[in-house]
Amino acid sequence: MAELERILADLTALTEMVNSGEAGLPAIQRLVELVQRAVESDGASFVEFGPAGGRVIAGSGAASWALGRQVDQADSLVDDDHLERVVEIRAEEIPTPLGKQLAGRGVRRLIAVEVEVAGQAVGLLRAYFSEDSPAGELRRSTLALFGAVAGHLYADNRGLPVYADAPAVATLADAIVVVGPDGAVRSWNPAATVVMGRTAGAALGRPLPVPLPAVGQVVEHRLRDGRWLQILVTALPGGGGRVVTLRDITEAHRREQARELFVAVTSHELRTPVTVIKGYADTLVDHWGELDEAERRDAAERLGQRAGDLARLVERLLSAVGDGSGLAAPMPLPFDLPEAIRTALADLPVETRRQVQVELPDMLPKALGERASLATVFAELITNAIKYSPPGSPVELSSVVDIGTVGFRVADRGIGVRPEHVERVFERFWQAESGSERRYPGVGLGLYLVRRIVERQNGWVSLRPRERGGTVAEVRLPRADLGAGEA
Repeated sequence: MAELERILADLTALTEMVNSGEAGLPAIQRLVELVQRAVESDGASFVEFGPAGGRVIAGSGAASWALGRQVDQADSLVDDDHLERVVEIRAEEIPTPLGKQLAGRGVRRLIAVEVEVAGQAVGLLRAYFSEDSPAGELRRSTLALFGAVAGHLYADNRGLPVYADAPAVATLADAIVVVGPDGAVRSWNPAATVVMGRTAGAALGRPLPVPLPAVGQVVEHRLRDGRWLQILVTALPGGGGRVVTLRDITEAHRREQARELFVAVTSHELRTPVTVIKGYADTLVDHWGELDEAERRDAAERLGQRAGDLARLVERLLSAVGDGSGLAAPMPLPFDLPEAIRTALADLPVETRRQVQVELPDMLPKALGERASLATVFAELITNAIKYSPPGSPVELSSVVDIGTVGFRVADRGIGVRPEHVERVFERFWQAESGSERRYPGVGLGLYLVRRIVERQNGWVSLRPRERGGTVAEVRLPRADLGAGEA
């Protein structure tokens, strides 16, 4: 078991990391790595909860395979039937498919602790062991300690939660503050502590730390950490003060900005191919007799290429506008993954194919999914890799297979992805750059559609920075030779 001094040193290093400004997902990933070392487990992971369930956002060791994977709330293992804060269970005793998945990868036992902020569950911290002996009280206490640290990271609201559409405080009650006639705070509820990041003891008797509008007015105020608050004031009877309601509207504000950006960017992205198509069409109509056969063929090929670009863009927009509720679920069937990838690669433009270095074996276990949609997934990942890489830079395509899944990796040597963005890139319309000075075109739909397509087939996709620069995208699908739920 790791010594107490080492655990304290690790926590100190994590604190310094956060204080230096590197919070959010990088801090959670570092915490997971520290957990694995502190409890001497074979792996560790962190699951973040959102309205649609959970997702593995950080993992190390024996849990790295699950990065990006959706997790059912039933797999949390921490519920009303467990009175203990830390739950310990053997993999074979887990009633959901998670038990088979872990046992198939050599995990015999795990311990888990639920992470809370103001009584609201925001995540789950787990440690995995290949040994079958009980973890022991010291390991359980250590995991609980790191779970509390994770809770503090989420309460700070600095880059967390990773799910931008599911802030940890969104489901909490509004922050309610009572201000006396003298402007001093008289009451400060628990939600105010979460929203403002200030305890009642630090707030009572002091002026309200945000602007105080007139009674009946609603104002929006931007905090120094970038979050937005909606402030509403009502009067107490008898002139005894005012009740101030503070509501975190950061996500609503972000969505409104995203909609405005989407309209602007989409207009630009649609205008470009349309302008080119019209230009070449006008050239052919007005100067047909002046062009030789080679020039006509070149113009026709460029028309076809731009028309294809326009068709793909429109298809992305139509796919992303709806929520998919009216679409029939694909029928999963076994298919040859290497052959499907090579077919999809052959459909890409010649210039794109030249940059792809293929390292695929002739034989892999068959994947279980929808082969037809794989071409869209593959094309989006390859196109993204090339777009964000220097001209002519090679893109490496390889396979990945383990006891439960089969898939492929796309690795580039481009600008890379920031650790805090590896989940946000899958959001609809999200882009790392905004405004008119963007270096890279696009409407922020490609990776959103990739994740949507893959997860409809019970698979998952993840992104991570590549060592020595670049990005690695990984797609995993269930193996066809396994039973349901064994991936």
